[in-house]
Order: sequence, then structure tokens, then C-alpha cells
Amino acid sequence: MSIAVQRHKTAIKRNQLSRPLQLSVEQGIVTEHTTVLDYGCGRGDDVRLLNQKGISATGWDPIHRPGKTRTPADVVNLGYVVNVIEQAQERVRALRDAWALTQKVLIVSARLSIQANHQLRSTPYADGCLTARGTFQKYYDQVELRDWVNSTLQVESIAAGPGIFFVFKDTELHQSFQAQRFRRRAIVPTGRFSNRIFDENRTLLEALAGFITIRGRIPDRSEFDSADSLIERVGSLQRAFRIIQRVTGSEQWERIQAEKSEDLLVYLALSRFGSRPIFSDLPRDLQLDIRLFFGSYRRACDLADDLLFSAGRTEVISKACQASPVGKLLADALYVHSSALPLLPSVLRVYEGCARAYVGTVENANVIKLKIGKPQISYLYYPDFEKHPHPALAGSLVVPLNTFRIKYREYSDSSNPFILHRKETLIARDHPLRDRFERLTKQEERAGLYEESAVIGTKEGWESQLKMKGVSYSGHRLIKCGSAR
Repeated sequence: MSIAVQRHKTAIKRNQLSRPLQLSVEQGIVTEHTTVLDYGCGRGDDVRLLNQKGISATGWDPIHRPGKTRTPADVVNLGYVVNVIEQAQERVRALRDAWALTQKVLIVSARLSIQANHQLRSTPYADGCLTARGTFQKYYDQVELRDWVNSTLQVESIAAGPGIFFVFKDTELHQSFQAQRFRRRAIVPTGRFSNRIFDENRTLLEALAGFITIRGRIPDRSEFDSADSLIERVGSLQRAFRIIQRVTGSEQWERIQAEKSEDLLVYLALSRFGSRPIFSDLPRDLQLDIRLFFGSYRRACDLADDLLFSAGRTEVISKACQASPVGKLLADALYVHSSALPLLPSVLRVYEGCARAYVGTVENANVIKLKIGKPQISYLYYPDFEKHPHPALAGSLVVPLNTFRIKYREYSDSSNPFILHRKETLIARDHPLRDRFERLTKQEERAGLYEESAVIGTKEGWESQLKMKGVSYSGHRLIKCGSAR
């Protein structure tokens, strides 16, 4: 007996962008300069929300918008479509049709098995299940979804998040995006000395300084729009940079170059997870970076391979965690805030990058746990990290690097969740809240709140210590609330 699958019921109303499109905006895939086609747009809420942001977006849906034209676009979003199609061959057709309409990037997303609510009633059907509402759902494993996309389209996708993949039409754009993900942000060094030539050419020289801050090198003449004007005024780009160094000092520029060289090695190391591109397939700016920093692509790849293999050695990871300039070190793991990931030693950036290459950006995760002695990365979510003195753990996504069988654990309903202490150790020294966090920790130490370390890791244990010492909180300040017992 045939079963009528209620596909029309899968479309949901949205008041904010779906996760795949939100990620694409955050990561610069979708901008005001790109066109978007939402393939299988349902009721069209993502299209409406993108248009409100000034982004040119259209949508097509076989049920809700069948009359709309499927026009090729820079970015095509196949958002949570393939998981609601009960016929395997139809899923393949949908993926290939969306890919044919893609000019730059295809976004593919589907529900994962770790996201399934197993408490809801469902009936096995085909390779998925029928829900109580009569809709079909196929829950994928992360690697299953990736391999299906890659094999169907004969390309290599990039994990943007759990159940979300970016597929690039252009090889150079693919590599530029990958390299940019591992390029840390730097602040342009400010002037410390006066210089007449610098003052006379300030606008041009500041633009040059901005480029060098991003890339860590002097631009090729073709990369810098104002190159001809600057060369006419000071003689060469090299001389222009020497003027900048005289004004700002040279040591900061040496640090920036070292950082950008390290960022490039991290990118090249993690590119081994797919098929590392040949040199000629790289964008020209990356080719110039490699030649300047390493002399040759072969040498850069050899150094990157050494870095990648080192990340697989437990003794190397242990030593790197102990030597890390940032993070809270415990016996079995190093904990670090997501904002401080670029400050980790390069081998730890690769260690964490191995997990991110698999799952992409984990929504809401703001603390990362790098396991010592066991190849495993956990992405932890602590709501109100900045506002609450001791935020409680709401959820964790665990990525074992030896099996990649990811697990999600929910703690938001727990009456006695794990809580954070010494938040200042998780963030960079120049973080704007570092001093506030440090002052609180010193108050807590003076009050003796850390004396019973075995019990303070959970909310109930910590609250019992506060009660025993007769203290409470006003923001990030410890106050007396009664006589200590």
C-alpha cells in the first residue's frame, strides 16, 4: 500500500535567517554584492529576510512557489530539502539541479541523526522515517552527508557547520575561503615617531600599511590600487614600507609577518583533509604569500605536513597545551574561549582545525576543550559567558578524532550543571573583560572559595561554598550576604 507523504507540512515559518544562510552571511559567502536563489524555499521567509538586508534573493519551491523561475545565482541554498525527500533518486536530482544553477557557491544542509528527537513517535520508511505528522525525514551522519554531496557532484565540499556544507564552483574561490578562515585578525601598528614624508602621504601609506597588516608582506604592484601613485611619490613600495617602519617601529611588522606565515601553514596543513590543490590552482595572492614566506610550494607543503603529523602525536599535544600562552589547563584538557583560538600554538590550532574541518562552525559554542591523551575536541556552550560570573554549561558537541562519531549532550535542563571558574584564563590578555574577570577570581581566592576543588565544579557544589562563606554576587563582584558558618 502506497503512503502519501505530507511534504507540504515540512515548510516552517521563520522570523530569522535559517542557520545555513546565517552562516553564509557571517562568513562572507553572501553579501550585498551576491545574488541568492533559495532552492526549495518553502514559504519564502529566508528570501524575505535576505531582501530586508539589501541582498538580492529569489526563491523557488515545488509546492509553495512552483510558478517562480529558477534563475542561476551566485549562491544557491538547498536548505534542509534533501532530508525531506523520501525517494533517493529524487534527492540526487534536486542536488544536481541546484548545482547546475550555482555560479559560485552551493549551500547544502540536512538534519543530522544527533539532532533527531527520538522521543517523538516515528515509523521506519524507506531509508528514513515517517513522523507523526506524515512528513518524511532522513537523518544523516555528518560524514554520510559530506560523502553523498562529494560523490554526487564530484567535488570536495567544506563543512560550514554540523549538517551544513559549502560547495564551490571555482577552485580559487574555494582556496581563498579556506585560507581566510585561518587568517587571524591583526591591528595596524600606530605611529610612534614623526616623519615629514609620512605626513605628506598619510592616506596612501596608511592604505599600504593596511594591506601589509592583512597579508604580512608588501603587495605586488598589481594587487594595490594606489601603487602607481605611491611609487611616483616615494620611489617604490619597498621604500614606502621602510617609511612606515620608521614611523611605527619594525618589531610589530616582524611579528605580523611571523603570524601570517604561521596562518598559512595551518591552512596548508588542514588542506590535506581534502585534496591539497596544485600550486597553479591557488589564487595569485596565495601564490605570492607562499613564495615570500617559504620560497617554494614544496617546502611550504613539507612544513605543513610536519605540523599536521605532529598534531596526531599525544606527547606533542600535551607539551603544547602546557606551553600555551592562553587557556585554562587542567590535568586532562586545555580549555580556551573561541575568541582566543588564533593565539594557540600552531600545532593546537591544527589539532582543533581537524575537528572543525569535519563539523564546521558549531552554533553557540564559545569554549573549546582540547583533550590531552586522547584525540578529541569538544565544543561547549556557556550562555551569558560575558555577563554571568560563573556561567553554566548548556550543551556540548564532542568530536572524537579517531572515529568522528560526533555526540551531542544537552545540559540546559540539568538542575546541577557544570559551571565555569577563572574565566580570565580562557581569553586573551588584551580582552576588554580580562581585568574584570581577574578581579573577581582574586576576590574568590581571598574568600577561600577554591579550597574544596572537588565540589565546586557544579552549580550545587559552588552554591554550597558561597553559602558556607556567607557571600554572593553583584555582577562580577563578590559581596557579603550574612555571617559565615
